[in-house]
Amino acid sequence: MAGARSGAAGSPAQRTVVGAAGRLDMALGRLAKGPADPTHRRVGAQHWWRATRTPDGPALLELFDYHADVVTRAWGEGADWALDQVPRLLGEQDDPSGFAALAADCDLLRRAHHDHPQWRIGATDNLTEALAPAVIEQKVTGPEAFGGLRSLLAKYATPAPGPAATPDGPAHGMVVPPTAEQWAHIPSFEFTRAGVDGRRAAALVRAMRRVPSLERALGRATDGAERSRLLQTQPGIGPWTAAKVLQWAYGDPDAWSIGDYHAPALISLALTGQKGDDAFADEVLAPYAGHRYRVELLVTPLVAHAARRGARRTLPSHVPGVGVNRRRSWRR
Repeated sequence: MAGARSGAAGSPAQRTVVGAAGRLDMALGRLAKGPADPTHRRVGAQHWWRATRTPDGPALLELFDYHADVVTRAWGEGADWALDQVPRLLGEQDDPSGFAALAADCDLLRRAHHDHPQWRIGATDNLTEALAPAVIEQKVTGPEAFGGLRSLLAKYATPAPGPAATPDGPAHGMVVPPTAEQWAHIPSFEFTRAGVDGRRAAALVRAMRRVPSLERALGRATDGAERSRLLQTQPGIGPWTAAKVLQWAYGDPDAWSIGDYHAPALISLALTGQKGDDAFADEVLAPYAGHRYRVELLVTPLVAHAARRGARRTLPSHVPGVGVNRRRSWRR
């Protein structure tokens, strides 16, 4: 990654991630909470704005493809920290080696991997910004969760720096999410007004109060399984919420969305030709250990699209070690 640090007041710092073109829509699309998310904004193919809170302060990032590279410009007190973190955001430390051989056993997965060789699973390195939406999204529809999150951000987020204040600009009105301490002090009635029930609100407040110690413990963990276990020691955080935090904050390529409303059935359908529940999906994903979330990212959009529009291809009926005639109930 090459570029310059912050210059004169108001001028952006700029860096370039060499060879990372083609990753932005997937990397930032995983983080955006609906098309009206005030912290992420897509303004064109592979062209995004992202507002975030760093250990050094708020930052606003503009990221876009330029030939084979990704150019990033940043404003705010946290600009330099955010620029240093961009390679991880774009998955520069994600290692997909060995996955192509695994994917070769499933035609749909092999083709999906072949069509998206540039994809990498990035990490935000931001526990607070992963915990808040993960808890709010528990057991509700996406639109309901995104609406509640937007309502809370409208009242408790702070304006993003730089171009976010420029009227009619592409980043106008973007905001930086609250700190963990700010989340922990939101009154219960404000969660209720935003449509976040008491159970989720209490789980979020408790988790935010533990963020400093939880960050230290997670930083000492040696693998994703240990991080998942530590997260689930927090009241109100189960396997699904832990998986979302690992996906977004840590870029864990193995943390598939167990307990999701749609993912287990879609993964099972893609890999075996039949829908299955969490247990069945976990079994069919076993041969891809270390890459189970990577499998989810590659195949679920294709199967979901086929289900909406009608079959356009023959789904594979074999995955190593799983009998194709086995039947399991699909439990939402």
